[in-house]
Amino acid sequence: MPERKRVAVLADSDTRWKWGALTARRLVPDHQLTGFLLRGRATPTARQLGEVGVRADRLSEVTCAEFLAEIERERYDVVVLALVGGAVQAVLHGARALWPAPARRPVLVTGYVGVVYEKLADGLLLRHGADLVLANSRHDAQRFRAVYEGVGADAAAVTETALPFLGGAPYEPVGSRAHTVVFAVQPSVPDSRADRAYLLERAAGHARRHPDREVLIKLRSKPGEHTTHLEEQPYQRLAEKVPGGLPPNCRLVYGNMGEVLDGTDLLVTVSSTAALESLHRSIPTAILTDLGIREALGNHHFLGSGCLASWDQLDSGLLPTGDPIWLAAQGVLPAPGPDRGTDGAAANRPTGHLTDGATGHLTDGAAGRATDGAAGADAYAVARAKVAGLLAATRLPSPAPYYTRTTAPGYLPGILARHHLAPDGTPLPGAARPAAGESRLRRRLRGHLREAARGAYRHGVQRVAPVIRRLGEL
Repeated sequence: MPERKRVAVLADSDTRWKWGALTARRLVPDHQLTGFLLRGRATPTARQLGEVGVRADRLSEVTCAEFLAEIERERYDVVVLALVGGAVQAVLHGARALWPAPARRPVLVTGYVGVVYEKLADGLLLRHGADLVLANSRHDAQRFRAVYEGVGADAAAVTETALPFLGGAPYEPVGSRAHTVVFAVQPSVPDSRADRAYLLERAAGHARRHPDREVLIKLRSKPGEHTTHLEEQPYQRLAEKVPGGLPPNCRLVYGNMGEVLDGTDLLVTVSSTAALESLHRSIPTAILTDLGIREALGNHHFLGSGCLASWDQLDSGLLPTGDPIWLAAQGVLPAPGPDRGTDGAAANRPTGHLTDGATGHLTDGAAGRATDGAAGADAYAVARAKVAGLLAATRLPSPAPYYTRTTAPGYLPGILARHHLAPDGTPLPGAARPAAGESRLRRRLRGHLREAARGAYRHGVQRVAPVIRRLGEL
């Protein structure tokens, strides 16, 4: 029996942990997974990890310097960096400092968790230097290569794949009516209180106009929790101020998005990656235009998709369907399935796992659904072959990021310093705290202090900052 490959995933939020762990499963199907959560403002809670539902053989919270010490000490075959660009760059420079010459080192993989609609050049150049930079579609792969080639950097690492969590049963409607409408909200899009309140009130209004429909407001996190993006105006608090309250057929829900989609007839969002999951399953999907089609909202990414619509149009019965050419370019071709329109199919469809705060892990069957190939094809075959080739090599060259002290002397040192690394990528004194010799009581006390500080920060973001901002507008 060949020895199982050892894979480490370093993530800085719940969604990136999901992406990283499922990507590892695609790249190295038979592996031993060790998970690491990068300590920071978006470190997920146990409830958030339970909702994501992807388990690791071991999971711990670390700093960048501690993670570098781990991969130097332990021999991992593959390292998946599911992080924001600056953190990826820090780890790449840290790895370069660990292995300054060709050596036996882990294969370094990174990419994006969803739709890439802002900071394209900045984010990509911060990821340059990894052995594989995964692109979620042909469209993204072309854009990524163009950025790297435009600065004269090697673009060979760019590898076309697909979102690893595309999957699930294809949609089977009953007649021409939508029975369950899901509004997938986002932590920071839109960002203003007025715009978020408007969208929530329109969702509630849709429920009032269609009492035969159930309208679910699919939330990303609870107040006090953080995800990839800061959420200053949680929908839970806005819902408390909806005039007349939410109607009986409109409610707030949590849950794994894949399972929520099992019972969805219409997915509505501004620009959430959930739209791609929905379109993959041929569920009618609406990208809202109520607040305009703007880069700041991210809905410009869906130009040509056939899904742009307003709440007025949805109120009138519109059920948008994706354009096949656009779907193919985005790597979101619908999964093959039986003939559409079989009467009674929806009655036998799973209702989805919706919780009002209950914790719990995704079942193995549900986790498996999240890794099915896009449109029945193996979108990860090329990436898997690249990883296998790198693993077979006796030695790998030292990581060579585009940003160096020569190409970005006024930018790179600040990025590294935020992660307690020196300009040459080595940890600053005291950055990597040795666990040996520290008592259990001291570790526990340090953990409680860290959680208290994190809670104070989140309270400041969601409670204090909005008040100060409103006072400044007086």
